Amino acid sequence: MVFVVAAEKVWGDEQKDFKCNTAQPGCHNVCYDHFFPVSHIRLWALQLIFVTCPSLLVVMHVAYRDDRERKNKLKYGDNCRRLYENTGKKRGGLWWTYVLTLVFKIGVDATFVYLVYHIYEGYDFPLLIKCEQKPCPNKVDCFIARPTEKRIFTLFMVVTSLACILLSIFEIVYLIGKRCRECLSTSHRSRHVVTNTMSSGSNLMEANTLKVGSEKTTPETPAPSYSVAIS
Repeated sequence: MVFVVAAEKVWGDEQKDFKCNTAQPGCHNVCYDHFFPVSHIRLWALQLIFVTCPSLLVVMHVAYRDDRERKNKLKYGDNCRRLYENTGKKRGGLWWTYVLTLVFKIGVDATFVYLVYHIYEGYDFPLLIKCEQKPCPNKVDCFIARPTEKRIFTLFMVVTSLACILLSIFEIVYLIGKRCRECLSTSHRSRHVVTNTMSSGSNLMEANTLKVGSEKTTPETPAPSYSVAIS
């Protein structure tokens, strides 16, 4: 929204209002191309495209899951076992897709922040630019239209990109931490179940051993003897 509403108006007149105090043919165009080899608005438009496209991969992955779930129901009926508990939940391949898109966004934002700094030699817009490019006859003074407004907007876009990088890093750390915690919890639960099973088995064996031992140590009661009197 900020890009569409503000950037186009701020940079819409940059070449037309870029003035140099010389009438030498070609000097104006050469100086403008030297200081602004790529338009800010086109650079940010390219950044916006690269940042937005990975999100479409996540949407397509969820749509793929929904389609698989639908085909599974058509094949085995509505009461069949679901392939996914929740098609939009970040599990399995979708988790990796989402994390990789975050990594890609971090790389894109960091690259464009560096490009803005490298191409324009910083994030500042001076009021006066000294140009010595040919075919200018000597050192020519050139003036940028709305330098303060462009400086503020450039800093805003750079700070926004850095904030997006930090948020993406925090989200990756959160997702990895959550996954590690779930794995540890599952491992601990499995170990607890195995321990309980082994303990129950050993208790049962011990009880059987005691039962057999008690049967062996109990003396047998002799049968009563009867004396027959013969008269």
